[in-house]
Amino acid sequence: MCGIVGIVDAGGVSIQLYYAMYALQHRGQESAGISTFDGTSLCKFKGQGLVADVFTPSVLKDLKGTAGIGHVRYPTTGANLPENIQPLNFQFKEHFISVAHNGNLVNTAGLRREYEQAGQIFTTTTDTEIIAKILIDEISTSNCVEDAVHLCMKRMQGSYSVVIMIDGVIYAFRDPLGIKPFCLGKTEEGYIVASESVAIDALGGKFLRDIKPGELIRMDAEGVRCTQIAVAGRRAHCIFEYIYFARADSVIDGVLVYDVRRAIGKKLHEEAPVNADSVCPVPDSGTAYAIGYAEQSRVPFVESLMKNRYMGRTFIMPTQKEREKAVRIKLNPIPGHLKDKSVVLVDDSIVRGTTSKRIIDMMRDAGAREIHMRIGSPAIKAPCYLGVDMSTRKELIASDKEEEEVRRCITATSLHHISLDALVKSIGFDCEDLCTGCLTGCYPLPIDGEIANPRQVKFADGTFQSNLESFEAKIS
Repeated sequence: MCGIVGIVDAGGVSIQLYYAMYALQHRGQESAGISTFDGTSLCKFKGQGLVADVFTPSVLKDLKGTAGIGHVRYPTTGANLPENIQPLNFQFKEHFISVAHNGNLVNTAGLRREYEQAGQIFTTTTDTEIIAKILIDEISTSNCVEDAVHLCMKRMQGSYSVVIMIDGVIYAFRDPLGIKPFCLGKTEEGYIVASESVAIDALGGKFLRDIKPGELIRMDAEGVRCTQIAVAGRRAHCIFEYIYFARADSVIDGVLVYDVRRAIGKKLHEEAPVNADSVCPVPDSGTAYAIGYAEQSRVPFVESLMKNRYMGRTFIMPTQKEREKAVRIKLNPIPGHLKDKSVVLVDDSIVRGTTSKRIIDMMRDAGAREIHMRIGSPAIKAPCYLGVDMSTRKELIASDKEEEEVRRCITATSLHHISLDALVKSIGFDCEDLCTGCLTGCYPLPIDGEIANPRQVKFADGTFQSNLESFEAKIS
């Protein structure tokens, strides 16, 4: 899970990239980077840490140009090393190229081995460099970015939203299944592509639409052009974007995330009502769910856990020890709201279970009499190979345990996960258009050792100049 953004704007892009990346900070807290093009060369800066820590006013002043891309990183492929910080920057022939990627390729090892056997040298351990190699090799041969993206989509297996800058022209494309979110917007003097619509909102821009699965967007000073490279029979939008990753105020593939989570909360009460004194969210991830539950149950919504707003997301911290330490710093119970109370505690998901247990322990220590946990996702039973840090079944508390056993492990008075059917209805898509691999163990593309229901993908034949259908985007 990462956040990417690309901007072409006549007024300059460094400050705009900074604010857009700030809005996407929830998608990655390990590192941040920006590349711009000043008309003759790349200007670039990246570092480990949060956006506000990496970029100072003087750094932003030096990032000159009217086109640029940015990236906030949470590592799923590739270690926490400085060389893995994106965007990755290259110079070939007389061209400058910069690449940033959100997602995860499942055939990275095979592609990397193939390129190494052909004599290629890799300087990072991230799958983004694989994408860059495919692009650069094809562009060097055909001098056609559309052909290069076509080849990428044929060769790569996995989830990817990619933004590329070549000599001041921005290209953006999304995998044919649309696993990771990607959208297009208009700024005052140009255009923006970003992982979530909140990045467009941060600039006071206008959200235009989601980038279609399998679509290539080209942006420069002349405007926007769109090309459909590939089309899948069914899509596979990541269900966890709606459950946890995306900001609640984002619109993803036409759906407001907040409304989904609120609807899930209402379904939770319908499936598992409880006679309680209050409904309490685990902030902030459980807030919209808890509001929905309280509205449907008519049980008062009461904040009984206060969040330290200067703490990041504990789920995406790299080690279990760090996650456990952060819980106590991040959340503080309010004894006056908990003493002798029966509480419905609402959260988005239970992954490893250790965080939920620590929260319940804190609430009991503060005097809570009963803690009934209600969860906005079905039990997570399988790893995610497509961009979520849930890599092994042994890390998942529900992989080998039924709900009652999970309840005992986290010491809740009662526990209920939303049903998959209710979750899907709350999102509003057909289940076949969602990736539910982490919930069902069945994935939308082939993965070694796993059950799959692969989507069929059709590609356009020929080159962009000949047979690929293209059109000038009619965007106002």
